[in-house]
Amino acid sequence: MSTEPRINDRIRVPEVRLVGPSGEQVGIVPLAKALELAQEYDLDLVEVAATARPPVCKLMDYGKFKYESAMKAREARKNQAHTVIKEMKLRPKIDPHDYDTKKGHVVRFLKQGDKVKITIMFRGREQSRPELGFRLLQRLADDVQDLGFIESSPKQDGRNMIMVLGPHKKKTEAMAEARAIADARKAERQGRTPGSDAAADSDEFLEDQDDILESEDVADDLAEDLDEDVAEDLAEAQDAAAETEAPEAAAPVEQPAEASQGA
Repeated sequence: MSTEPRINDRIRVPEVRLVGPSGEQVGIVPLAKALELAQEYDLDLVEVAATARPPVCKLMDYGKFKYESAMKAREARKNQAHTVIKEMKLRPKIDPHDYDTKKGHVVRFLKQGDKVKITIMFRGREQSRPELGFRLLQRLADDVQDLGFIESSPKQDGRNMIMVLGPHKKKTEAMAEARAIADARKAERQGRTPGSDAAADSDEFLEDQDDILESEDVADDLAEDLDEDVAEDLAEAQDAAAETEAPEAAAPVEQPAEASQGA
């Protein structure tokens, strides 16, 4: 069923309660009279309360009304704040450079007003040292305490240890700040002088390069995680093979009975 109101000739009732263009109450009038007034004002007769008895209709510019309603809905969607939980995975024996890179991603997420789920992944014998993961999570929480807080304390979940960081800044505030910065940059670009075009273009080029480098860093992190997974899985397989072969190697070799008697 259509959710749009009925207008003009689509209204099928003998009489309506009419509201004028400025919101004034005209009263109950026949439908023909209401349509005549709509033509006189060069407006549309729009049914705004179909369930009333008689239905309430208003004289308005329906095209303008639909446009303004769409713009209000669009603005409301723009200001909506969707809760997003980002995830960052680390290893207990993470390299200092990798730690700084992943901490930078956590800082960026918190500045955007998003929650961050930190997962420490234990492999092999690392599962017997959960204190390594706990210390790493505490270190990360201390490094970003100006931007976020510990919303969920570290806890063991199977082979992983999980902690959730919440941002100090609300999502709506972060969106408003980002929008203000974007508007300021746009105004600066529109108001630049002809002599500053080259410098502005250079700044835009550098910003694009920063975005490319950031995406490359993310790709490098994924590749490093994949390499670590493969290496650790291989090490676990080798350890398991060594443990199974050790008892066989230590077992004594039995000599045949005939050979021992001949000797």
